[in-house]
Amino acid sequence: MKLFPNIQGPQRTVIQLVSVVLLMGGLSWASVPFYDWFCRVTGFGGATNVAESASDLILDETITIRFDGSIASGLAWEFKPVVREMDLRIGETGLAFYTATNISDRPIAGQASYNVTPYEAGGFFDKIDCFCFTEQVLMPGESVDMPVSFFVDPAIVDDREGQYVHTITLSYTFYEIDLPEEIAQADIIGAQPASDLN
Repeated sequence: MKLFPNIQGPQRTVIQLVSVVLLMGGLSWASVPFYDWFCRVTGFGGATNVAESASDLILDETITIRFDGSIASGLAWEFKPVVREMDLRIGETGLAFYTATNISDRPIAGQASYNVTPYEAGGFFDKIDCFCFTEQVLMPGESVDMPVSFFVDPAIVDDREGQYVHTITLSYTFYEIDLPEEIAQADIIGAQPASDLN
């Protein structure tokens, strides 16, 4: 069966090539949200869970949580954890802070991506609240302490691979994103000479 029976020669080839390009572009576009969904559901690649509330069960066994922070190339921020590691009982709620400073002379919006290692711990690391859930906007020279509250699901001790995990590293990377429109507009107006505003 031919795809375009009424079109002949070079026209059919061009249409088929355009169709293939569009199909591949659509699949590429859909792969990002699908991969993100897959990682969140399975914990694959160190994706974490989001919990509505703290764990009801707290074990006597402890686990070490390490914290790491980095910025993407070109982002004029300093970003680091306030403490590098903490020991928690499994199921106990932890609260950690990261500090971010805008070292530029302009407002910058950032969004954090995150993962945990080892990857098999991703499905057992539950965030209750996190600065990474929303965009962050820092004014020139501004510094903020940003919290993340979390716990390690007690089910990790019964997991075939998770039971051997004694240290989990929570890593964040901040990327620059577009400023919210109201801040971008205010910044543009503030940058114009007074004579241009009349």
